[in-house]
Amino acid sequence: MKKTLAGKKDAFGLGLLEYMEKGTSSEIIEREDGVMFYAYNGEYFTPYKKWPYYEKQAIKYAAGRVLDIGCGAGRHAVYLQQKGMDVLGIDNSPLAAEISRKRGVRKVKKMDIEKITPKLGRFGTILMLGNNFGLFQNKKRMKKILGVLYKMTADDAVIIAETMDPHRLPGSGQGEYVKRNVESGRPAGFVRMRILIREVIGPWFDYLYVSKKEMVEMLEGTPWRVKRFFGCIMPSYTAVIEKRR
Repeated sequence: MKKTLAGKKDAFGLGLLEYMEKGTSSEIIEREDGVMFYAYNGEYFTPYKKWPYYEKQAIKYAAGRVLDIGCGAGRHAVYLQQKGMDVLGIDNSPLAAEISRKRGVRKVKKMDIEKITPKLGRFGTILMLGNNFGLFQNKKRMKKILGVLYKMTADDAVIIAETMDPHRLPGSGQGEYVKRNVESGRPAGFVRMRILIREVIGPWFDYLYVSKKEMVEMLEGTPWRVKRFFGCIMPSYTAVIEKRR
């Protein structure tokens, strides 16, 4: 795949491209405190039969037209298309959008979550799998985006989201990082990080992980509420979020 100038600066997209073309993964995640984690980009290409059960259960609730926020390499969008559903995938990574299109996603836009407007049309499902609940970053930004999503979705629409419980995450210094977040007034699961891949260094960006209890609390005061959760053993879980009546 030809890399555009923008694509050459797109660390996340370059990681996806490397895995798609070579089957290797060189991506490193650097947290703001200097801790680094290896990222396995093969997860973005996992076929349905190898999805974790909490993803398989949650995606059963998808209905109507689907907006796949942070579509990555398009694995969820392609699956739903095969089920006969109309899916629009969006991602702020230009290379991810190209890769999704190359892998069969028929409708893809390069777009940031904050640029979503009702001009995209009306949807029955908002998909935020692959830990993409974290794209909300914080409660204020979440409430703003959820307000927009409310206006552009059907009365019986759902948001299918995935995240991880930050209090159960293993890893170097995770407990200390959570503690520092709380002491500084940040949400416990807040994380600031950037992507490194060979000579390319991506910009710092904010992300958010929440426990089930924290998700319920965050949604208070919004027109959305949790319908049900899937997942109990691993830190990762999915949530089906519905409109309040």
